[in-house]
Amino acid sequence: MSGTSIDGIDAVLVRIDGDSSATLDWSLLAFSTTAYDEDRRKTILQSLEEGTPDTLCRLHASLGEWFAHAVRDVCAAAGVESQELAAIGSHGQTVWHTPPNDVLRGATLQLGDAATLAERTGAPVVSDFRSRDVAAGGQGAPLVPWLDQLLFTAVDRQRAIQNLGGMANVTWLPPTGSSDPVIAFDTGPGVALIDGAVWRASGGAVPYDEDGAMALRGKVDESLLAGLLDDAYFRAPPPKSTGREHFGRVLLDRVAEGLNLNPGEDEEAWCDLVATLTAFTARSIAEAYGSWVLPRGLDEVFLVGGGANNPALVQAITRELAPVPVRNGADLGVDPDAREALAFAFLAWAHLHQITGNIPSVTGAGAPRVLGSMTPGSAGTPGAGT
Repeated sequence: MSGTSIDGIDAVLVRIDGDSSATLDWSLLAFSTTAYDEDRRKTILQSLEEGTPDTLCRLHASLGEWFAHAVRDVCAAAGVESQELAAIGSHGQTVWHTPPNDVLRGATLQLGDAATLAERTGAPVVSDFRSRDVAAGGQGAPLVPWLDQLLFTAVDRQRAIQNLGGMANVTWLPPTGSSDPVIAFDTGPGVALIDGAVWRASGGAVPYDEDGAMALRGKVDESLLAGLLDDAYFRAPPPKSTGREHFGRVLLDRVAEGLNLNPGEDEEAWCDLVATLTAFTARSIAEAYGSWVLPRGLDEVFLVGGGANNPALVQAITRELAPVPVRNGADLGVDPDAREALAFAFLAWAHLHQITGNIPSVTGAGAPRVLGSMTPGSAGTPGAGT
């Protein structure tokens, strides 16, 4: 999959035995990340922000090819042929996500041609996971909480798993055996605005704030931060989801223009903006917890996603959520960077066994649904293996 941070393609190879959650036995055989070079990242960002039918169509085909390379690479790492796969779960690249409202139904679009992926690998592909939840009246997101509930629920512990991708989202897990529903939603921006500001400050030369260096050098503009937090999205109750359409280029353009910031100029002012956007992510998470998570009880928080590798962001979140312990997602026993790709591997398994893969209390869908659409492998028959 390729997430909203648009930093690369994550691929996992998973062996899953069993035909229900009660009989589940699994192991992670391989995990790889194929970083986008600057040309590919620019192509995706430009297509998302200024896409025409022509550029989006070409990106759809190109992503299918790039995903196929990632599949073959992760299979090779484990000594497995791609034709042996029972299925490939392909999330794709989200290019637009519009949650439902009182007037319009929701809509979501992920690119990455499943037919190309199936043809190049020989394996059947399960894709387009979000559309069925949207059709059932849901947000289409988040879907990863289904995996969180399956793998990370604890006895006598109320856990939050906080993802820090392009957007930030939380899964709140009640203890094992509890009748309380899982709650999950997008808290707001993750690293998308931070990365966007760093990219602009460097004239496109630097894609993200490595080690949180710019944020740690800068000073938070409390007035700007207050204005950013005064957004109706943060006051809306879950279920809810968002994306770059709301917390992306348009917002960053407005902020940078308001500060008279130009690429490559006034490094100190850019550092202040990055510090402020880092605080924005942390504060919006904390405010979401205060409204919707902490009242349910919370024993520990686990940080996952690319932003969990940003010390400035981790420090800010830890301060905002004190005294609740904040831990790295690796403490869950799974590479936190692999979590989302792992989720769509499991959702592909669920599709094969006609197991529902959404949580209505999370997405707002009218009922649980089997997610995804199947594209046969190049031989025309399902795979039989991993």
